[in-house]
Amino acid sequence: MAKRLSREEKQKNLVVELINEMFKIAGHSVTYYDVEGRQDAWYNEWTMTEEQYNQWLKWGSQLIRKKLHLTKKYADREMAMIGLNWGLKFEKPINQ
Repeated sequence: MAKRLSREEKQKNLVVELINEMFKIAGHSVTYYDVEGRQDAWYNEWTMTEEQYNQWLKWGSQLIRKKLHLTKKYADREMAMIGLNWGLKFEKPINQ
């Protein structure tokens, strides 16, 4: 019988999945394991558009609801905090 994951292990796996998907949506060939353990502001090295960010937030919120069994309100809040902590910076608009 397979070992049951603790809540902390589930959350860690979820963060890995979310960060990998963020890089994928933003079009970068980087994974969580490429930035794991870095103490610098690695999330400032790559950019994404606002549309990509919103797509990632929506996708991540749905994943959080499925994996952690949270309501939409709490999943959206959790995803917003993940975006603040590890979200890539936005590309500067062309006209600026």
